[in-house]
Amino acid sequence: MGSRQVSNQDWQGKHVTVAGLGVSGIPAAKVLHGLGAVVTVVNDGDDERSRTQAAELEAQGITVRLGDGATLPESTELIVTTPGWKPDKPLFTAAAEAGVPVWGDVELAWRLRGPGAAPWLAVTGTNGKTTTVRMLASILEAAGLRTAAVGNIGVSLLDAVLGDEEYDVLAVELSSYQLHWSPSLRAHSAVVLNLAPDHLDWHGSMAAYVADKGRIYEGNRVACVYNAADPATEDLVREADVEEGCRAIGFTLNTPGPSQLGVVDGILVDRAFVANRQKQAQELAEVKDIDPPAPHNIANALAAAALARAFGVEPAAVRDGLRAFRPDPHRIEHVANVAQVAYVDDSKATNTHAAEASLAAYDPIVWIAGGLAKGAAFDELVTGAAGRLRGVVLIGRDRELIREALTRHAPEVPVVDLDRTDTGAMSEAVREAARLARPGDTVLMAPACASMDMFVNYNKRGEAFADAVRALAAESA
Repeated sequence: MGSRQVSNQDWQGKHVTVAGLGVSGIPAAKVLHGLGAVVTVVNDGDDERSRTQAAELEAQGITVRLGDGATLPESTELIVTTPGWKPDKPLFTAAAEAGVPVWGDVELAWRLRGPGAAPWLAVTGTNGKTTTVRMLASILEAAGLRTAAVGNIGVSLLDAVLGDEEYDVLAVELSSYQLHWSPSLRAHSAVVLNLAPDHLDWHGSMAAYVADKGRIYEGNRVACVYNAADPATEDLVREADVEEGCRAIGFTLNTPGPSQLGVVDGILVDRAFVANRQKQAQELAEVKDIDPPAPHNIANALAAAALARAFGVEPAAVRDGLRAFRPDPHRIEHVANVAQVAYVDDSKATNTHAAEASLAAYDPIVWIAGGLAKGAAFDELVTGAAGRLRGVVLIGRDRELIREALTRHAPEVPVVDLDRTDTGAMSEAVREAARLARPGDTVLMAPACASMDMFVNYNKRGEAFADAVRALAAESA
C-alpha cells in the first residue's frame, strides 16, 4: 500500500475496527474518531476496568463491544490492532477471508505522518532495545537535534506524530509484535541488536519471530545496522529489500573492519562513516563513558552510535550523549554494597539471552533466578555461567527447570531452592544470597524469567529486590 500521507478526507466515514482496549487501543480509537472514521472497538475482556474504559469511549461516540473479540463487525474496512493480539486470533482469520487489512498502532502512526515528517531511526532485538533507544536519543540531543525516544518504550508514536511538538528525528523502539503489523514502515536507518528465542508462543515459531524482526530493515534509506557477533542479524540485512545506496553497517566488541564500529584499546571507533574506511578510524568515545560498561551495554552503545552516525551526527555528540546517558532502573543497576558484596538489580533480564549477557559482566556471582520460564530451556545459560557461580538462590514458579540445569551442568554449585512464590520471598532470597556471598562477590538478580507469577511486572520485582538489599544494609550498618 506504500507509505503515502493520509489526510482527514481519507478517513471520513471509513469503518474501522480497533482490536483491544489499553495503552495503544484507546489512543488509536480516539485518533481515528477525531479523523471522522466510524470506529468500533472490540475487546475480549468484560471486567470492571474494561467497562470503565468503554464508557469513556462511548461518551465520545465510539462503539465498544466487550466480551467479543472474535467476530468481525459488519462493514469493517480496516482493523487497527493492539500489539498483544496474536496473529492466529479468529478476528484476523475473518479479516483475511473478507480481504480486510490489519494494521498495528505503529503502522497507523506511520501512515498519519504529515508532510516533511521527522525520519525514524528504528531499533529492535530480543534484548537491549530500550537502553539503545535511550542512548540514541541522548546522542541526538547532544547533537542539538529535536528528538524523542518513542514506541515500545512506553511513549505513543501516535502522540509523537500528531502532537504539536516538531522533531528533527525520532528514536523508535519496535517490538516484534509491532513489526508484525507494520507492512509499510520504512525507516531512515535501523538495527536488529540480537536474536534469541522469545515470544514464540505469540509468533508460533522462531522463524516467524526472526522474520518479523527483519521487517525493520525493509526500505531502509541509509544504513542497516547489524551485530557482527550474531550472524542471524546480518542474514536479515542480506534478505532485506532496501533503497539503493543503503549500506550494511556492523558493530563489534572487537577491532572493527571497514564498514563497522568497534572497540580498540578501550576506545569506541568508527570505520564506517569516515572518508577512507579502508585505512582510517574515527574515535567516538571511551568505554568508561558508558554506564555501566558491561559488554552487552557497550554493544548497545555501538549500535546507538552507528544509527546516530548514519544520521550525520558528529563524533563529539556521540561521546557527550553517552556520557550524559543514565540507564533505566532494573537494568544491571547497582543497588548497594553490603559487607564488601555488590548487589545488582537486573530484573529486566526476563529471558535467558538477557540473563546470559548480565552474568557475563560479573565474577564471581551469587545468582538469584527464577519466575515464569515462558517455555525456555536453561542448559546453555547454566553451562556458560557455571564457572562464575559462587551459589544460586532460586525463586518463582518454574525454578525447578533452572535447578535441573544446574544439577546437570554445575553440580558443585550450592543451590538454595525457596519453595514460596509470595512477594516476601525476595527478602528471604536476598538474605540467603548474602549468606552464600564472600567479600568481592556480586549478588546478581538476573532471573532469566518473567515476573508475573509473583509480581505485577519486572519493575515491582526489581523494587522488591532493592528494598530487601537496603533493609540488609540498614541491619549491617
